[in-house]
Parts: sequence; C-alpha cells; structure tokens
Amino acid sequence: MSIRDSSALVVALVLTGLWGAAQPQEPASSHGRYTLVVEGYDWGAGVSKVVLATNAPVSSASAGEYTVAVKRRTDCGELPPGQAAGERVVLDAYASDLKGARGDGGDHVTLVLAVAPGWPLGSPLAYMRNDKCRGTVWVDYALTVTDKSGRVWDTPAGRVSPIVDRFDLSGSFSYGSGKTLTYASFTPKTSRPTSPLLIWLHGGGEGGSDPTIPLLGNRATSYASDAVQAIFEGAYVLVPQTPGAWMHNAAGAMTSGKEDDVYNVPLMALIRDYVSAHPGIDTNRIYVGGCSNGGYMTLKLMLQQPDYFAAGFISSLAYQSQYLSDAQIKSIAHLPIWFVHSADDQTTRPELTVLPVYERLKAAGASNVHLSYYDHVVDITGFFGGDGYRYNGHWSWIYLHANESRLDRDLSPVTVAGRPVTVMEWLSAQARGR
Repeated sequence: MSIRDSSALVVALVLTGLWGAAQPQEPASSHGRYTLVVEGYDWGAGVSKVVLATNAPVSSASAGEYTVAVKRRTDCGELPPGQAAGERVVLDAYASDLKGARGDGGDHVTLVLAVAPGWPLGSPLAYMRNDKCRGTVWVDYALTVTDKSGRVWDTPAGRVSPIVDRFDLSGSFSYGSGKTLTYASFTPKTSRPTSPLLIWLHGGGEGGSDPTIPLLGNRATSYASDAVQAIFEGAYVLVPQTPGAWMHNAAGAMTSGKEDDVYNVPLMALIRDYVSAHPGIDTNRIYVGGCSNGGYMTLKLMLQQPDYFAAGFISSLAYQSQYLSDAQIKSIAHLPIWFVHSADDQTTRPELTVLPVYERLKAAGASNVHLSYYDHVVDITGFFGGDGYRYNGHWSWIYLHANESRLDRDLSPVTVAGRPVTVMEWLSAQARGR
C-alpha cells in the first residue's frame, strides 16, 4: 500500500483510537492560551497534544467535551485545501500541569490528538519545493479549541518537544565571510570521564538554519533517547545542518561523487572544533552516520579522514559506486560500516550505490562491513498495518533510527563476541585501534 493510498486506513485508525499523542499549554481567559506538543515519529513530526490553560483548578476532563480545528499556512507557498485546514481528532483529555504531565488535578487540561503518517493536518512541518523554498519548513500551525460551554482557546503560547528540548539548538560555526553551519548538540549526563560521540548528517530536505528541522524531519532525536543513550552508557550527539544540501557542488547542483562538494571541508572543521571544545568526548569512539544526502557525506568524510572515525552508520546511501576508485575503496576497507537500504528505493537506487559499494568493500578485505537490506520500508509499530503498510522505499532510515536493523546482507545476524546485536549495540562496540 502506498502512502497516497493509505488515507482510508489512516482515517479508520484515527476513528478507532489506535494511537495518539499529546500537547501542552498555559493560562486562559475568554480566549485562552494553548501550547503545542510536537513529537517525532517514524514518518516525521506530529502535533500530538495541546495543553490548555484553565486559570482554575481542574480535577478531570473528557475528550468528548472538546473540538479542535486547525489552520496551516506558510509563506513558502499555498498548501492544498486538504492540508490547509480541518479538524483534529481528540483521543483523550486529562487534568495536567503546564507541561502536560497527568495528575490528580492541575490548572491545565491536556488533549491527546491523533497522529498518523500521510496525514498532513497533524504535522507542524511541510515539504516545499518551489522558487521560494526547497525543503522541510515549519508552518504556522493555528488551533482553535472549543469546549461544550463555549469557551475558546485560540492564542498560541509556544511549543514544546520532549526530546528536542534535550538539545542545545544554538550551535553555529562560521567558516567564511557570511558562511555558517548551524547545529544541534546533546551532552550526556554521566559520571564517566569520557563518552562516545554520535554525529548524524541529515538528508537533502532538512537543510537551512533551524536545527530543529533535521532533528524532527526524520526522527534523529532518537539518538538522545533514553533507549539509545543506555546502549552507549551516555553519548554526545552532534547534528550539523547545511544551508543547502551536503551534495551541492560549487555550481549549486547535486553531485553523487563525480565532483567535489562544497561542504565537506567546513563540516570536518566544525566536527574538530566541537570535539576540541568538549574534552569529555572519547576521541577513539567518534561515530558518523547519515541518510541519503547525509549518507553521501558520511562516506565522503570517512574517505577523507579514514583514521579519524571509529565507525559509520549509513542509510539510503547517495554516493554512487562509479565515482569511487579501487584505491578509495581499499582506503576504508578497515573501517567498520553498517549500511541500511531498501531494495525499492527509487531515489538512491541500490544497484548504483550501496550494493556495488558493499560488494567492493568485501572484495577489498573488509571484515566488519554490514548491510541490512530490506525489500520494503514498512510500519514497524504495527499501528498502521505492519508489513502491509509501506512507506516510501527511500525511507530506510526508519530502521536505523529505531535501532531495528539486526541482519546482514545474507540474512545472518550481525554479532559482537558471538552475541547477536542491533546496529546501535554494534556501533557502541567499535573503537579505533580495537
């Protein structure tokens, strides 16, 4: 089933209440204030809850008491009518605090809203491709919430995002006159003297100057999640952002490796600068990964700095094998790399990219290179049809972010010291000189 054909499934699931999310807010009067809660999902970002300020103690709330209307707009262009306005489905309501935390009472009400893939009304982001904007952008996401008494909440008080809010979003690295790379970063809470560093390089649609976009565009927030952090016993996370695309050449066109891009040098300078500024980073355990555009740049950095990184993790590789010499392949054959790709990827076609690169690395003697190769990218949550629900084949990063990849190209489990592992468990075990 394609995403476009899934609307009936989405509506059915929403109406049966099989999944949900939540939102926070602040104090209200006749026209009260609300705060959006934005969360990252396999398919991207969703407005999952709204917290309404009541200005009075509340002990309980009922979902049936509220209606939620949304209007979405962007200066980047006109959104189709079905994506510009409509109603949100309220799955649950409860008394909460300002952050949306459920309790026996509070002075706020949190509404849990249905979210789903292929359902733009639930998303605070839009992908635009025109003369004004190219890539993923925040939209103006305006809600009007009404209860049965006629009370209205229509004044925005901001947004919160539980895992994004763990990141420092102020990172900026200047590399020339008027040239800047922005980045998000996460510092682990740990008593260990040093911790590894995870670097994530976004895809082609997440460029710009707002690092929340690469964090939420395809759920890169997962690297700061409790589950992934536990695997590494705490890890720094660095998410750089390019103003355009990592694969842009000097003319601003996309390169798949035929000619040099314009960002690898400043990006490497940013990474070195960040590592230098954080003495708690274990320089023998610096891992670099990315998807699509970011997968291209991951391989590019490893080719240029074969002794700097401990390992790479790459989904939907965009670097074409035809532009890699045998000498280049041999130069990285010693490096641990785990590729993730889908056979039906029509954007970074595997027969041009990951399959020949993987096979050439193995032929060059690579002993710690793996490829999790899927027939399709499917719903790993089971909420939307499981194996019967197919995402775009390019979206193999879903498996990577969710730490779902376990099998090699021949469908055998990848192991460390004889124990089957996931991609993140494998990554955590890699170190330079080991």
